[in-house]
Amino acid sequence: MIPLNPFLPSTAWRRNPAKQPKMPPNPFLLATSSSAPTDKPADTKELSKPVIFITSGLGGMLGWAIVHPANTLAVRMNLASMQRKKFDFKAMVAENGWMSLYDGLSAGVLRQVFYASSRFGLFETFRDYLHEYRGKTDFASRVAVGAVTGGMAAYISCPMEVAVVRMSNDASLPPQERRNYKNVVDTATRIIKEEGVLTFWRGSNPFVMRAMFVGVFQVATLDQFKVWYSNLLNQKKNSIPNVFCAAMTSGLIYSIATMPLEACKNRMASQKADKVTGEQPYKTIMQTLRKVSAEEGFLALYNGFFPYYMRCGGHTVAMFIFVQLLRDEYMKY
Repeated sequence: MIPLNPFLPSTAWRRNPAKQPKMPPNPFLLATSSSAPTDKPADTKELSKPVIFITSGLGGMLGWAIVHPANTLAVRMNLASMQRKKFDFKAMVAENGWMSLYDGLSAGVLRQVFYASSRFGLFETFRDYLHEYRGKTDFASRVAVGAVTGGMAAYISCPMEVAVVRMSNDASLPPQERRNYKNVVDTATRIIKEEGVLTFWRGSNPFVMRAMFVGVFQVATLDQFKVWYSNLLNQKKNSIPNVFCAAMTSGLIYSIATMPLEACKNRMASQKADKVTGEQPYKTIMQTLRKVSAEEGFLALYNGFFPYYMRCGGHTVAMFIFVQLLRDEYMKY
């Protein structure tokens, strides 16, 4: 008979699973997913699909109302370089007033009805379906679902994105070049009559690519940074300070990655055809990137980066906090 080795772990639990020793948690899984890989995500298991979509949309709308001025600045600073101008904030305020920072707010809020609700609603829906199929929710699945649903949401909300860009930048154009849009309905109606429905999707490729990048960088890194900050700064995970730091950091990463695509989208959405040839100056993403880099320098694609970052990080913070507050209130009833 072979003597029992006292240095090997007991195998008695194989005969009685109830005595199975508890293993320490895997720190890698803890850092890349908000839940154990075999558990269904806890944040949506008690919420119906309509509530998920509605709270996502409302959270996006409330968050956008806060950061819209930063978006207006980012658009105007970026498009000023297209006109070979130096953006002057004081001159803008003197000519158009402080409230011009809210030009296009109606279109921006309406855009969130389609973009935020579809993006985060579809993300959580697809994530749960994928969990049921694979039996786990891990880092790779979140990245894949974030990219796919981000692209889908972008195509859905393209018309409102074009309206936001045009209404936000119209006041900064020379008087003879302004379109003088009255509101989001007037903007949409005139675009259809004057330029055709397909104009709404003229800058869709950079917008969709940007949305896919945002889905990857934001979703894949947000939980990671929440864990890091909870350890480094001794923050309680999912507390307001923890969400704020994690969202601003992930916002910085995807702002750097997506700003060139944002610049392409803005230029393609607001461009006018040449009066002589009738051709559009910007046709595709790569052509726009090459044209801007050759004529203005690569860094011209990052004009307006700081307000763009404030928009991305600020909207991420505000939106996630509002969404969580709305869902917490819903669960009370």
